[in-house]
Amino acid sequence: MNHFHRRSLLKSATLAISALCLSSVSAWAQNTYPTQSIKMIVPFTAGTGMDTIARVVAPRLAERLGQTVVVQNQPGASGNIGADAVAKSNPDGYTILMGANTMLIASQMYKSVSFDPLKDFASVSMAAYGSLMLVAHPKTGIKSVADLVSQVKAKPGSISFGSPGVGTPHHMAMELFKLETNTFMLHVPYRGTAGYTQDLLSGELNVGFLPVHIAQGFVKTGRLNALALGSPKRHPVAPDVATFDEMGVKRIDVDLWYAFFVPSKTPAAVVTKLNTEMAAILRQNDVKEILGKAGLDAVASTPAELAAISAKDYPRWGAVIRTKQITAE
Repeated sequence: MNHFHRRSLLKSATLAISALCLSSVSAWAQNTYPTQSIKMIVPFTAGTGMDTIARVVAPRLAERLGQTVVVQNQPGASGNIGADAVAKSNPDGYTILMGANTMLIASQMYKSVSFDPLKDFASVSMAAYGSLMLVAHPKTGIKSVADLVSQVKAKPGSISFGSPGVGTPHHMAMELFKLETNTFMLHVPYRGTAGYTQDLLSGELNVGFLPVHIAQGFVKTGRLNALALGSPKRHPVAPDVATFDEMGVKRIDVDLWYAFFVPSKTPAAVVTKLNTEMAAILRQNDVKEILGKAGLDAVASTPAELAAISAKDYPRWGAVIRTKQITAE
């Protein structure tokens, strides 16, 4: 046997052993995980959509994994504080982030953010979607998107819109609408949804986005006019309300999405195990029903599908933030 052939065989054997070791480690991680309690970090306060999902999923995940799953709220800086804590935690599957597409927005609005939402997390699974509807107060006389655009173009700045705060999905959805329609409206940010919704209903504000399940209740009673749905397709809660796309206003897909992440470098086998269990939970009828009552459509995904959605949404919202010079501190 010549020297080159022997060296080639040795190299092949080494590679085979390495691969066997890696697959053994992976199998070991999947078979032994978890051996201790798991933390699920919610980067917003109790009662939010993220918190609702976490508290529905956590006890069911605990039951399936045979370990306690503790939900911890770590609010602050539009979700950046909680997300940062997870990004810097051990990549062992014992710290999970209950995240949302707001993370892709907030991380680009603040100057001092020490994590990268695409590089510092491994995607586990989508959890749910929430849809936004554009509504107008009846006293404005605005009954369609065309009405809104013509009023705004006739008197730029005469129409006011509100949001629960700078950088919230409601705010960003309207900024995207303004960009796509080349219009100008006055933004009135609130501290949370209660005051914002109240002023929209009283007519203090002219237009705004609301979650579809909340908006539709007010539309049915005539307190608000439905203009369009910010989803790729119509919603079963409001089947009569057309999407922006149907009305010829393109690229206004402003669905809120919620998803589970772990720190990057978490073993693939652990990610796979979490994905399998979460997908099974999100398929349960009672879970779909509970989340449905909160205006959330439960849906799982593969890690790759979630990563692809994040990779597409991050630059899209970044462009809006830079164009409109939206900042928060």
